Amino acid sequence: MFKELIIIIPHYNNPKGLYASINSIREKLKADIIIIDDGSQEEINIKQLKSEYKLGTIFYKKNELNKGIAKTLNIGLNFAYNNKYKYIARLDAGDLFYKNKLTIQHKYLEQNPDVKLLGTWGSIVDSNGNHMYNLKHPTSYKEIKKAMHLNSVFIHPSVMFSSVILKEIAEYPTNYFAAEDYAFFFSVINKFKAENYPEILMDYFADPKSISSIHRRKQVKNRIKIMIKNFYFGLYPIYGIFRSLALLFFSRDLLNVIKSKSYK
Repeated sequence: MFKELIIIIPHYNNPKGLYASINSIREKLKADIIIIDDGSQEEINIKQLKSEYKLGTIFYKKNELNKGIAKTLNIGLNFAYNNKYKYIARLDAGDLFYKNKLTIQHKYLEQNPDVKLLGTWGSIVDSNGNHMYNLKHPTSYKEIKKAMHLNSVFIHPSVMFSSVILKEIAEYPTNYFAAEDYAFFFSVINKFKAENYPEILMDYFADPKSISSIHRRKQVKNRIKIMIKNFYFGLYPIYGIFRSLALLFFSRDLLNVIKSKSYK
Protein backbone atom coordinates (compact mmCIF):
# COMPACT_ATOMS: atom_id res chain seq x y z
CA MET A 1 0.00 0.00 0.00
CA PHE A 2 1.35 3.43 -0.95
CA LYS A 3 2.22 6.12 1.54
CA GLU A 4 1.27 9.50 0.14
CA LEU A 5 4.20 11.96 0.18
CA ILE A 6 7.81 12.31 1.27
CA ILE A 7 10.10 15.34 1.01
CA ILE A 8 13.77 14.74 0.23
CA ILE A 9 16.10 17.28 1.87
CA PRO A 10 19.88 16.98 1.35
CA HIS A 11 21.94 18.76 3.99
CA TYR A 12 25.56 19.86 4.26
CA ASN A 13 26.82 22.17 7.02
CA ASN A 14 23.73 24.39 7.08
CA PRO A 15 21.71 23.57 10.22
CA LYS A 16 20.22 27.08 10.43
CA GLY A 17 18.95 26.83 6.84
CA LEU A 18 17.65 23.31 7.46
CA TYR A 19 15.62 24.37 10.50
CA ALA A 20 14.18 27.36 8.61
CA SER A 21 13.21 25.17 5.64
CA ILE A 22 11.42 22.56 7.75
CA ASN A 23 9.65 25.26 9.77
CA SER A 24 8.34 26.74 6.50
CA ILE A 25 6.37 23.55 5.70
CA ARG A 26 2.78 24.44 6.62
CA GLU A 27 0.35 22.09 4.94
CA LYS A 28 -3.09 20.54 5.11
CA LEU A 29 -1.77 17.11 4.17
CA LYS A 30 0.58 14.64 5.80
CA ALA A 31 4.16 14.78 4.52
CA ASP A 32 7.07 12.70 5.77
CA ILE A 33 10.64 13.98 5.41
CA ILE A 34 13.94 12.26 4.80
CA ILE A 35 17.06 14.30 5.58
CA ILE A 36 20.29 12.99 4.06
CA ASP A 37 23.31 14.62 5.66
CA ASP A 38 26.27 14.48 3.28
CA GLY A 39 29.04 14.15 5.86
CA SER A 40 28.56 17.51 7.62
CA GLN A 41 30.88 18.67 10.36
CA GLU A 42 28.12 20.84 11.86
CA GLU A 43 25.72 18.68 13.82
CA ILE A 44 21.97 19.11 13.67
CA ASN A 45 19.57 18.49 16.53
CA ILE A 46 17.58 15.76 14.83
CA LYS A 47 15.75 14.84 18.03
CA GLN A 48 14.43 18.40 18.32
CA LEU A 49 13.40 18.47 14.64
CA LYS A 50 11.52 15.20 15.00
CA SER A 51 9.68 16.40 18.10
CA GLU A 52 8.69 19.76 16.57
CA TYR A 53 7.57 18.53 13.13
CA LYS A 54 3.85 17.69 13.29
CA LEU A 55 2.94 16.80 9.69
CA GLY A 56 4.58 13.40 9.55
CA THR A 57 7.72 11.44 10.36
CA ILE A 58 11.26 12.70 9.87
CA PHE A 59 13.80 10.06 8.80
CA TYR A 60 17.51 10.82 9.00
CA LYS A 61 20.51 9.31 7.26
CA LYS A 62 24.11 10.53 7.35
CA ASN A 63 26.92 9.76 4.91
CA GLU A 64 30.16 9.06 6.76
CA LEU A 65 32.05 10.83 3.98
CA ASN A 66 30.93 13.56 1.61
CA LYS A 67 29.50 11.83 -1.49
CA GLY A 68 28.22 14.83 -3.44
CA ILE A 69 24.70 15.98 -4.18
CA ALA A 70 23.78 13.41 -6.88
CA LYS A 71 24.62 10.34 -4.76
CA THR A 72 23.05 11.97 -1.71
CA LEU A 73 19.79 12.65 -3.56
CA ASN A 74 19.79 9.09 -4.88
CA ILE A 75 19.81 7.78 -1.32
CA GLY A 76 16.60 9.74 -0.83
CA LEU A 77 15.05 8.47 -4.07
CA ASN A 78 15.86 4.87 -3.19
CA PHE A 79 14.39 5.30 0.28
CA ALA A 80 11.19 6.83 -1.12
CA TYR A 81 10.79 4.12 -3.77
CA ASN A 82 11.55 1.20 -1.45
CA ASN A 83 9.12 2.54 1.15
CA LYS A 84 6.37 2.90 -1.48
CA TYR A 85 5.62 6.63 -1.41
CA LYS A 86 3.20 7.74 -4.11
CA TYR A 87 4.70 11.22 -4.47
CA ILE A 88 8.16 12.66 -3.88
CA ALA A 89 8.92 16.34 -3.28
CA ARG A 90 12.20 18.21 -2.98
CA LEU A 91 13.45 20.95 -0.69
CA ASP A 92 16.94 22.34 -0.10
CA ALA A 93 18.23 23.64 3.21
CA GLY A 94 17.69 27.40 3.20
CA ASP A 95 14.80 27.48 0.73
CA LEU A 96 11.32 28.24 2.04
CA PHE A 97 7.93 26.87 1.04
CA TYR A 98 4.87 29.11 1.09
CA LYS A 99 1.82 27.93 3.01
CA ASN A 100 0.08 24.94 1.38
CA LYS A 101 2.57 24.73 -1.51
CA LEU A 102 2.62 20.94 -1.35
CA THR A 103 -1.15 20.74 -0.88
CA ILE A 104 -1.67 22.74 -4.08
CA GLN A 105 0.74 20.56 -6.07
CA HIS A 106 -0.67 17.33 -4.65
CA LYS A 107 -4.22 18.36 -5.55
CA TYR A 108 -3.16 19.26 -9.10
CA LEU A 109 -1.35 15.95 -9.65
CA GLU A 110 -4.32 14.01 -8.29
CA GLN A 111 -6.68 15.86 -10.62
CA ASN A 112 -4.32 15.53 -13.61
CA PRO A 113 -2.90 11.98 -13.42
CA ASP A 114 -1.26 12.31 -16.85
CA VAL A 115 1.12 14.89 -15.34
CA LYS A 116 3.91 13.03 -13.53
CA LEU A 117 6.11 15.96 -12.46
CA LEU A 118 5.02 19.42 -11.34
CA GLY A 119 7.27 22.36 -10.50
CA THR A 120 6.27 25.85 -9.40
CA TRP A 121 7.40 29.41 -9.91
CA GLY A 122 9.62 30.96 -7.27
CA SER A 123 10.89 34.17 -5.73
CA ILE A 124 14.68 34.38 -5.91
CA VAL A 125 16.20 35.90 -2.76
CA ASP A 126 19.76 36.92 -1.86
CA SER A 127 21.81 35.83 1.16
CA ASN A 128 20.03 38.44 3.31
CA GLY A 129 16.58 37.25 2.29
CA ASN A 130 15.96 40.23 0.02
CA HIS A 131 13.84 39.65 -3.08
CA MET A 132 15.89 39.78 -6.29
CA TYR A 133 13.46 38.68 -9.00
CA ASN A 134 10.68 36.19 -9.75
CA LEU A 135 11.47 33.10 -11.78
CA LYS A 136 8.49 32.10 -13.92
CA HIS A 137 9.34 29.12 -16.09
CA PRO A 138 7.07 27.85 -18.90
CA THR A 139 4.03 26.02 -17.57
CA SER A 140 2.79 23.83 -20.43
CA TYR A 141 4.43 20.55 -21.41
CA LYS A 142 4.70 21.71 -25.02
CA GLU A 143 6.66 24.84 -24.08
CA ILE A 144 8.74 22.98 -21.49
CA LYS A 145 9.91 20.44 -24.08
CA LYS A 146 11.21 23.28 -26.27
CA ALA A 147 12.66 25.47 -23.53
CA MET A 148 14.58 22.60 -21.90
CA HIS A 149 17.00 22.84 -24.82
CA LEU A 150 17.97 26.30 -23.55
CA ASN A 151 18.24 25.63 -19.82
CA SER A 152 16.52 23.75 -17.01
CA VAL A 153 12.97 25.04 -16.69
CA PHE A 154 12.30 23.62 -13.25
CA ILE A 155 13.33 25.12 -9.93
CA HIS A 156 14.81 21.96 -8.49
CA PRO A 157 13.52 22.24 -4.89
CA SER A 158 10.06 23.21 -6.17
CA VAL A 159 9.20 19.92 -7.85
CA MET A 160 6.82 17.18 -6.78
CA PHE A 161 6.64 14.03 -8.86
CA SER A 162 5.05 10.61 -9.02
CA SER A 163 7.23 7.70 -7.91
CA VAL A 164 6.08 5.96 -11.11
CA ILE A 165 8.91 7.91 -12.76
CA LEU A 166 11.48 5.92 -10.78
CA LYS A 167 10.50 2.69 -12.53
CA GLU A 168 12.17 4.05 -15.67
CA ILE A 169 14.48 6.79 -14.35
CA ALA A 170 15.77 5.37 -11.10
CA GLU A 171 18.36 7.96 -10.14
CA TYR A 172 20.03 11.27 -10.75
CA PRO A 173 23.02 10.65 -13.06
CA THR A 174 26.39 10.99 -11.34
CA ASN A 175 28.41 11.88 -14.45
CA TYR A 176 27.14 15.46 -14.87
CA PHE A 177 28.62 17.32 -11.92
CA ALA A 178 26.55 20.37 -10.89
CA ALA A 179 24.02 19.59 -13.65
CA GLU A 180 22.52 16.32 -12.42
CA ASP A 181 19.09 17.91 -11.96
CA TYR A 182 19.07 19.17 -15.56
CA ALA A 183 19.94 15.69 -16.83
CA PHE A 184 17.29 14.09 -14.60
CA PHE A 185 14.57 16.49 -15.73
CA PHE A 186 15.51 16.03 -19.38
CA SER A 187 15.11 12.27 -18.99
CA VAL A 188 11.76 12.80 -17.28
CA ILE A 189 10.25 15.04 -19.97
CA ASN A 190 11.41 12.63 -22.67
CA LYS A 191 9.18 9.93 -21.17
CA PHE A 192 6.53 11.66 -19.04
CA LYS A 193 4.33 14.73 -19.10
CA ALA A 194 5.62 17.52 -16.84
CA GLU A 195 4.38 21.02 -16.08
CA ASN A 196 4.98 24.05 -13.86
CA TYR A 197 2.21 25.40 -11.66
CA PRO A 198 1.74 29.10 -12.52
CA GLU A 199 2.11 30.53 -9.03
CA ILE A 200 5.04 31.68 -6.90
CA LEU A 201 5.03 29.16 -4.07
CA MET A 202 8.53 29.33 -2.60
CA ASP A 203 11.58 31.46 -1.84
CA TYR A 204 14.66 30.11 -3.61
CA PHE A 205 17.96 31.12 -2.03
CA ALA A 206 20.63 32.25 -4.55
CA ASP A 207 23.55 30.97 -2.51
CA PRO A 208 26.92 32.46 -3.60
CA LYS A 209 28.62 29.41 -2.03
CA SER A 210 26.50 26.85 -3.85
CA ILE A 211 27.97 24.26 -6.21
CA SER A 212 26.38 25.97 -9.21
CA SER A 213 27.98 29.28 -8.20
CA ILE A 214 31.47 28.04 -7.30
CA HIS A 215 31.68 25.57 -10.20
CA ARG A 216 29.81 27.68 -12.75
CA ARG A 217 31.95 26.83 -15.79
CA LYS A 218 31.90 23.11 -15.02
CA GLN A 219 28.12 23.25 -14.69
CA VAL A 220 27.68 25.01 -18.03
CA LYS A 221 30.02 22.54 -19.76
CA ASN A 222 28.01 19.61 -18.40
CA ARG A 223 24.76 21.25 -19.45
CA ILE A 224 26.15 21.49 -22.98
CA LYS A 225 26.92 17.76 -22.86
CA ILE A 226 23.32 17.09 -21.84
CA MET A 227 22.05 19.31 -24.66
CA ILE A 228 24.17 17.40 -27.16
CA LYS A 229 22.85 14.08 -25.83
CA ASN A 230 19.28 15.31 -26.41
CA PHE A 231 20.03 17.19 -29.62
CA TYR A 232 17.94 17.24 -32.76
CA PHE A 233 18.16 19.66 -35.69
CA GLY A 234 15.87 22.52 -34.73
CA LEU A 235 15.89 26.13 -33.64
CA TYR A 236 15.80 25.54 -29.90
CA PRO A 237 18.55 22.88 -29.68
CA ILE A 238 20.90 24.84 -31.95
CA TYR A 239 20.26 28.15 -30.20
CA GLY A 240 20.56 26.47 -26.79
CA ILE A 241 24.06 25.18 -27.44
CA PHE A 242 25.33 28.52 -28.77
CA ARG A 243 23.65 30.32 -25.86
CA SER A 244 25.34 28.03 -23.35
CA LEU A 245 28.72 28.50 -25.01
CA ALA A 246 28.28 32.26 -24.52
CA LEU A 247 27.36 31.71 -20.86
CA LEU A 248 30.82 30.28 -20.24
CA PHE A 249 32.03 33.87 -20.18
CA PHE A 250 29.43 35.13 -17.65
CA SER A 251 29.64 34.64 -13.89
CA ARG A 252 26.51 33.61 -12.00
CA ASP A 253 26.65 36.88 -10.04
CA LEU A 254 26.54 38.85 -13.29
CA LEU A 255 23.66 36.75 -14.58
CA ASN A 256 21.72 37.35 -11.36
CA VAL A 257 22.20 41.09 -11.82
CA ILE A 258 20.95 40.85 -15.41
CA LYS A 259 17.96 38.75 -14.34
CA SER A 260 17.08 41.12 -11.50
CA LYS A 261 16.93 43.94 -14.05
CA SER A 262 15.02 41.96 -16.65
CA TYR A 263 12.54 39.81 -14.67
CA LYS A 264 9.56 41.08 -12.75
